[in-house]
Amino acid sequence: MTNLFKKAAVFTDLHLGHKNNSEQHNQDCIDFIEWFIQTAKKEGCETCFFLGDWNHNRATINIQTLHYSLKGLELLSKAFDHVYFIAGNHDLYHKSSRDIHSVEWAKHLPNVTIVTDWIEEGNVVIAPWLVNEDWRDLQKKKGKYLMGHFELPHFILNAMIAMPDHGELQTSHVAQFDYVFSGHFHKRQAKHNVWYIGNAFPHNYSDAGDDARGMMILEWGCDPEFHSWPSQPKFRIFNISDIITDAEKLLLPKSSCRVHLDVDISYEEANYIRETLIPQYNLREMALVPSKNTELGEQEATELKFEGVDNIVSHEIGCIQSDFYDKAKLLEIYRSI
Repeated sequence: MTNLFKKAAVFTDLHLGHKNNSEQHNQDCIDFIEWFIQTAKKEGCETCFFLGDWNHNRATINIQTLHYSLKGLELLSKAFDHVYFIAGNHDLYHKSSRDIHSVEWAKHLPNVTIVTDWIEEGNVVIAPWLVNEDWRDLQKKKGKYLMGHFELPHFILNAMIAMPDHGELQTSHVAQFDYVFSGHFHKRQAKHNVWYIGNAFPHNYSDAGDDARGMMILEWGCDPEFHSWPSQPKFRIFNISDIITDAEKLLLPKSSCRVHLDVDISYEEANYIRETLIPQYNLREMALVPSKNTELGEQEATELKFEGVDNIVSHEIGCIQSDFYDKAKLLEIYRSI
């Protein structure tokens, strides 16, 4: 049997269009793809696997986001002999059906295979997003490698909560493979033969302090190697006392920071520090969070709400990943209060 690949570059969970179609996030995605391709070529990879969730919003695609989405896949198409692209749950219009997805147009790109059904070739099984009773079929599959976008119980979600066991898909159902590689859960983690490889780069404060994101290099017959994107945006949570004593070490470029006011400091002083440090260290944001023990005057509290809490609430609404809530409507309601 001819192996499906010699050396593969693998990544997952870009979520183009995340954060209300943030142009900054979309550009981060393109910057990541360019670094991914450069690293893959340096490592001698001829094959690419994308393990799901290219786009973030399944119901609508913003025109600007579509521009970035097409650009990213065109870059991959030109860079690799073959790109296996799994349509994740965020790419599918219906979570329980694979009939309609947001990257239908990509089937016209050379070297790109959109995975919406099982592929079994070269001792590799590439699984689509599992719907209905597909998890029963998975137990019958065999191969050296299994690639997919799985929702296995007991692994850690990006909110640091373990995935509950719903009594269906289990790790025992994929024990027949040497290696199982999956997207879907954003934290890089492994149990037995199963690897969640970690999303491309941190997306929100659920990823705070965890920079083990990026790409995987898989040479046939070898253990996987992981590379973190050096220029990835970062999320951090600090106390202002830490910032005051060790800003040079803690504040990294392209970081978004939540800073708790844990010392006796006025809001004016804290805000001055914030406005000084953001440009000095090329931060993306610094949200001030009052300590429970911090006593503020009425005017200071009003200003803090405007400068800090509004930013935090708006950011957190933008980070909601749900099929049931309209983030734009939630922001509209919040701002009208």
